[in-house]
Amino acid sequence: MYGHAGKILLIDLTIRRCTIIQTSAYEGWVGGHGLGSALFWDLVKDKTIDGFDPTNLITIMTSPLTGTLATGASARVEVQGIGVQSSPIGWFTRSNVGGRFGTMLKYAGWDGVAVIGQADMPIWIDIRNDAVSIRTATHLWGLDTWETQRQIWKEVIGTSVPGDWFDFDSPGIGRRTTQLPAVLTIGPAGENKCRVASLIHDAGNSSGQGGFGAVWGAKNLKAISVIGTGSVTIADPKALMEARLWAKKNYETHLGKLRDIKDPTPIKFHFGFGAQRVPMVMWRRPKEHRPQACTGCHSGCRTRTGTGQGNESSCIDTEFYSHFDLSSNSGPAIKALIKSLENINQKGTAKAVGLVLGRQTDAAYRTADLMQKLGINAGELWYGLPYLRDLYKMGVLGPGKEIECDLPFDEFGQYEFAEKLLHKMAYREGSAAEIADGFYRAARDWGRLEEDLGSGILRFPWWGLPDHYDARAQIEWGYGSIMGDRDINEHDFNMLFWMASPAIWRGRKPLVSAEEVARIYAEKMEPYQNDSLLLDYSTENIYSEHMAKLVAWHRHYTRFWKQSVLFCDIRYADIFNPNRPDHRGMTGEAEPRFFRAVTGRDLSFADGNEIGRRIWNLDNAIWTIQGRHRDMVYFADYIYTQPFAWQFSGSLSMYYLPGRKNGRWKYIPMEGRTLDKVKFDEWKTHFYELEGWSTATGWPMRSTLEQLDMKPVADALEYNGRIGREIA
Repeated sequence: MYGHAGKILLIDLTIRRCTIIQTSAYEGWVGGHGLGSALFWDLVKDKTIDGFDPTNLITIMTSPLTGTLATGASARVEVQGIGVQSSPIGWFTRSNVGGRFGTMLKYAGWDGVAVIGQADMPIWIDIRNDAVSIRTATHLWGLDTWETQRQIWKEVIGTSVPGDWFDFDSPGIGRRTTQLPAVLTIGPAGENKCRVASLIHDAGNSSGQGGFGAVWGAKNLKAISVIGTGSVTIADPKALMEARLWAKKNYETHLGKLRDIKDPTPIKFHFGFGAQRVPMVMWRRPKEHRPQACTGCHSGCRTRTGTGQGNESSCIDTEFYSHFDLSSNSGPAIKALIKSLENINQKGTAKAVGLVLGRQTDAAYRTADLMQKLGINAGELWYGLPYLRDLYKMGVLGPGKEIECDLPFDEFGQYEFAEKLLHKMAYREGSAAEIADGFYRAARDWGRLEEDLGSGILRFPWWGLPDHYDARAQIEWGYGSIMGDRDINEHDFNMLFWMASPAIWRGRKPLVSAEEVARIYAEKMEPYQNDSLLLDYSTENIYSEHMAKLVAWHRHYTRFWKQSVLFCDIRYADIFNPNRPDHRGMTGEAEPRFFRAVTGRDLSFADGNEIGRRIWNLDNAIWTIQGRHRDMVYFADYIYTQPFAWQFSGSLSMYYLPGRKNGRWKYIPMEGRTLDKVKFDEWKTHFYELEGWSTATGWPMRSTLEQLDMKPVADALEYNGRIGREIA
């Protein structure tokens, strides 16, 4: 099994026993998410347990490409188990994390780690190649994530100076390294079982959604440390190097050419391989900075700053506390922006928006660092903070108000406010204790859930989790999230917005027409390829079978290539590439090319998507046993009642996507749209039919599961009375 280490570490914390599972027993699931789902299915007998139950299994899985030179696929690990963040059910869910933990795990000789049970005291897991120890962590309990890692580094490397050679194995073995252990850990938020607690690795790599930090806290698991000196066996090293050079030659961004490009905005916001040397966030960072990348990455979308603040954090991590005055149309900054745009008739809009979006302050960076140290999910805060602010402005929340809260809102926007809020969340202190379990549960406890989901001031549209890209505009994002278990956080189609919209703001033509970009994307949609209507975001088309096919393709592609083979979300899919004359990206060819070079398996792009369909069906079988039913699958009320307005646009049209109007392709403004609840319900029927699930319940049907070689799964659903059936 080229690319694989060959074994998986299973740790039962209750009895402190380590056993080995042979990876070959799960070869058909490949790695990452597929491997984690299959292990969960086999090892967790009662899948209806709460996420805090000791028998909840948490898996941390690599892929065959982890630790290799495969571009954008060398570093990530997939984290899975029953989460504690979602509502009304803590779904079996996923997250992942980059950095160097996955590569170090492979170099230590492991394809993954699975943890079950509950320790009787705080412990940490110490992995040094094939030697595994479960160590007492009472001295680590209470430390923040950065302090924890520093302490573990000292305990592993002893008196050695980081960067020097040192021995870390048993005496006489003689294996040495200059590397620090890779540590995945929780902070005080996880220790106190806050449902929005993250797993943190190094300074700013985070496994956020799902609340796995709280699950670790319930298990008394403080950290997993790993250091290895091995390597990954590659089927065809020459082919792997050639694939990397091919990708670099044909698809990378050339910084020297940017000044010659009339409108570099599409390249600046490109999420695919073309963003290789233009980190997505660097253009808004301080001048004294350099790129920082996960192990083996060809890019570097994170930064190290001259101040040392915000290192390795990116995107929402450093933005959630700098966007607060843009998240409500009543904010002074957004009012000023709208006024300026109206005065200039929208010309120069991109520059104006960029100035406001780029206004990240010292307080924002310091807050990001504190959030990482305490181990709190930034995604929860992105819309949770504006929600608090709005309640305060409404006179509902504050000292002596309907919702008693002693936070200093007069300091909102300053570091002091964030420091008090985050500490109260992490330690469950005072009037902010309810927020420790997330803003959705807090709203429910305050008796405001229905009202605030109806008005839209609480932007948590699916399963009690926060918004990201709005379901009323970015349809595949919303549909994919509500049909699954969490906000998908998959950016494969966001280039449709970022390529066209900034150009339109500036009064320019987008790089390509709406019809052409739809054609480029449709070419990659195996097995539904060359149907451009999959990319028609017009209101008339979003409830159609075409949109069902787009969502199905997206679920299958990401479940395999991005979450099981673990190609990075920001770098894949590379469908539209603004650096090439034909604008075609490398997706469809790159993924199987890298996979073949590493594993020796001649797997086509369509074959991978089909494995993704199998994994997606296994996940749905787990959700079905947990209690999922078609009648539960609805968005929060505001998605159906409140017209969409992009958070930075106010009353202006600034969010454009391709679609057809009167039979002609054009870029259509999304503002003002709501989803139709009845038509969305009809769309679900299209989707269930396409997937081979019961249109009455949304449960997988036996014929579908058996066609995917999952008869035991069908038998288990039948035993639980939850097998899908055709409507008579």
